[in-house]
Amino acid sequence: MPSELITLQQAADAAHLKLQQLDDHSERNLQRQVWLQAAEATQAAVTHYARTKRLNRYEVEARLRRLVRHPAP
Repeated sequence: MPSELITLQQAADAAHLKLQQLDDHSERNLQRQVWLQAAEATQAAVTHYARTKRLNRYEVEARLRRLVRHPAP
């Protein structure tokens, strides 16, 4: 898995975690935009990678999320 994809997924996950921790409505709206942009960038990169390698995008995305969210010890 390319390190670029891992970095993008980590950024999207971090942005989502920060969103979940905010209480202020306006801060949440701003952070939601940050999270959506990070998630969109991740999805675009996953799609591009899967197409260029002729892989199933869903499987690439699932593997990426497992690698980032449940790293091997």
